[in-house]
Amino acid sequence: MADHENYQVAIDILRCHLGMSADEAHKELGIEPTASKKRSDTQEALIGLTGES
Repeated sequence: MADHENYQVAIDILRCHLGMSADEAHKELGIEPTASKKRSDTQEALIGLTGES
């Protein structure tokens, strides 16, 4: 399994700029969603600011 830190920027780009959910971003990159669950509440809040509800 790939180290999730190597994919964090790609995940954030997919989520923020393309409006994907975390699960969609993981699926697009072909990585396990549980690999990057170490995101802090602050990071989730910041990512949520750019997403559409």
